[in-house]
Amino acid sequence: MTKTTAILTMASLFMVAKPTTFANPAAAQGHDRRPAKPLRVSEQLVELRLRQGETQKVLLVAPPDARAAIVMLPGGAGDVGLTGSADIRHSDNFVVRTRTMWARRGFTVLIPDTIGHANLRGIRSSPGYASVVNDLVKLAHRQVTGPVFLLGTSQGSIAAVNAAAHATAGTIAGVVLTESVSVMGGSGETVFSASPELVRAPALIVANRDDQCNVAPPEAASQVARAMTMSRDVKC
Repeated sequence: MTKTTAILTMASLFMVAKPTTFANPAAAQGHDRRPAKPLRVSEQLVELRLRQGETQKVLLVAPPDARAAIVMLPGGAGDVGLTGSADIRHSDNFVVRTRTMWARRGFTVLIPDTIGHANLRGIRSSPGYASVVNDLVKLAHRQVTGPVFLLGTSQGSIAAVNAAAHATAGTIAGVVLTESVSVMGGSGETVFSASPELVRAPALIVANRDDQCNVAPPEAASQVARAMTMSRDVKC
């Protein structure tokens, strides 16, 4: 099993295990028996008007009859280079590379670009960016009748924790962190800067034991999990 497949499998099982993911509990028992034929996945560019008055470009990837939605927060500078035709100039990012794989598992995926190609390093733990992600969550709820999850990878894990910590009760069904930034580096912030102690939603922290990133050591995953003291369901 590849690293990518392992992450998809773990996160998918975490999400479908939540009671709210399925209106009918029997459906959760049989989610793995869906027909094997490929789902038709659509992609479109959405221009989201934020409460601050700015416009956020969002790539919306949707299967038919999605059971849930995931707001996926990229790492690095956060600039994925969305164009007017929904093309992506910067595709070397976990959430971008795997978007169709998630959709084929029945999840609608929302991937935000940065506003004006700004660099998100250093601002993902800010109240302002928590507000941006909150608007993305509202957009996700308009796309599906099921629950909405957050998934952040690398630097994007900071944004996921920040948004989950300040989310309105009931709007987030869970948060998934992959390669969480737990050691201070050039961005000047970590997941611990984003108030993990305020996260109430269930959480899954995924770490790769072979990860060589200096700011995301896999052995720190348990420390991130312990910091989420208000969540009653944290898996690591």
